[in-house]
Amino acid sequence: MGMKTKIALGAVVGIAVIGAMSANSGNGEGDGKSDSRTSASAGENADGGAKDKGDSEKGAEKGDEKGGEKPGGAADAKPAEDKAVEKASQAEQFKAFVQKNGSPNEKDAVSHVTKVQGADEQNDILDAADVYTDFTGGFMGEGSGPAKLIASAFADWKDSENGLVTVYDADGELLGNGQF
Repeated sequence: MGMKTKIALGAVVGIAVIGAMSANSGNGEGDGKSDSRTSASAGENADGGAKDKGDSEKGAEKGDEKGGEKPGGAADAKPAEDKAVEKASQAEQFKAFVQKNGSPNEKDAVSHVTKVQGADEQNDILDAADVYTDFTGGFMGEGSGPAKLIASAFADWKDSENGLVTVYDADGELLGNGQF
């Protein structure tokens, strides 16, 4: 290979690597997931200081094989109720949000929600979420009015630059949709 070919090939590979890294890093906005994963490396505390060697020795003396803090210690910063919400299904999380923040009409409409799909992963390019209810009758049935309330409550719960939430009845027929 000639020298120009090697340089061109190196430039293409370099651009591809930089593009892949920037696509994975995000723009710094969002729900803070990247902050929690990169806030403290293995040898540092959350405040940026180096981990005291005595901490790992104390953990080893207490029977902790890994030499760290025991579960429930200072490293376990989230309360138990937050962990329960994270493990809850998307429908349960949505219902809990509306029970806390929604209007009485929204609370009544969302009580019919049975399943939510697509709310956990968003990329702001084309986000689509599906909400299933126990209403019957399709678009002309009893659930078409509450479907708009459900879509509105969903938009309050999740935010996307280009999101579409679709509400379905018990038979999978379309009741309504809205942007979020």
